[in-house]
Amino acid sequence: MRHPKDVLFAGEKPFPVLPAVDHYAGSEKLMKKALQLQNELGPIFDITCDCEDGAHAGAEREHAEMVAALINSADNHFNRVGTRIHDVTHPHWQQDLEILVGRAGNRLPFITLPKPCSAEDVEIQLEALRDTERKHGIERRIPVHVLIETHGALREVWEIAALPGVESLDFGLMDFVSGHHGAIPGSAMRSPGQFEHPLITRAKCEITAAALANGIVPAHNVTTELKDLDLIRSDARRARSEFGYLRMWSIHPNQIVPIIEAMRPDFSEVEAASEILSAAQDKDWGPIQHAGKLHDRASYRYYWELLDRAQITGMAIPATAKERFFA
Repeated sequence: MRHPKDVLFAGEKPFPVLPAVDHYAGSEKLMKKALQLQNELGPIFDITCDCEDGAHAGAEREHAEMVAALINSADNHFNRVGTRIHDVTHPHWQQDLEILVGRAGNRLPFITLPKPCSAEDVEIQLEALRDTERKHGIERRIPVHVLIETHGALREVWEIAALPGVESLDFGLMDFVSGHHGAIPGSAMRSPGQFEHPLITRAKCEITAAALANGIVPAHNVTTELKDLDLIRSDARRARSEFGYLRMWSIHPNQIVPIIEAMRPDFSEVEAASEILSAAQDKDWGPIQHAGKLHDRASYRYYWELLDRAQITGMAIPATAKERFFA
């Protein structure tokens, strides 16, 4: 029986299926703690080792070398540990690439590019990344995630989203608000303001629209709440249901599980997806009836991506569907 990946998206660029959480860690201690948690929960969240804000001035090389060693370590069981390098104006960004790609390029799931002011800035770092891959004999092409946190990046977000190799657009709320020189109040850095201020909601919608139209993943900014799990869950739910974000940053281990829970598909839809896709596979992906409704490849595509997201967020998948599609 043919797998949905082989039938439903033939000839198309596959939509990236990424864990719902991108967890940031800046120090070696926090990176190792995050790795331990990932090994306990499974690869239901990514880790980003931060070489931008994490490295002390003057210790950029040592920090990047530490990150590369951690990515290559035996504790990295799932190869879902990425990194954020310095921005294109920083004197050490090329050194970051040389160390990280040269030493750990075969195990890097992604590299995040911060603070571009234009699509050209992203292209410069992308070209350097590809040159570094060729130099070190890395046969795969490492995806990049691009932070949209400046006026220029938002202005050219559609061009950035269309660049080959870009896998995710990430909203950098704090720097975006700061870049407005007080015109946006500090209250818009947290809830409920971050979901209500017109300049913020405009940016969030534009990023999501550009990402989804170009077949890449929109990733929502952090929530500043660290202890109130209900508020963390509410922020993630609003990002998902009101603004269409499929992924969200976390900056504290307390945030990871509530965000994953809020980003998961509705379980009743997962059950329906399992039944519909199983029946469709039995018919070799021709039209079927289910619960009195007609389904064909258009709905199959929707339900397959929903089921795939459920799987990667660690939801319980009905046994029949798990055996058919994820064994």
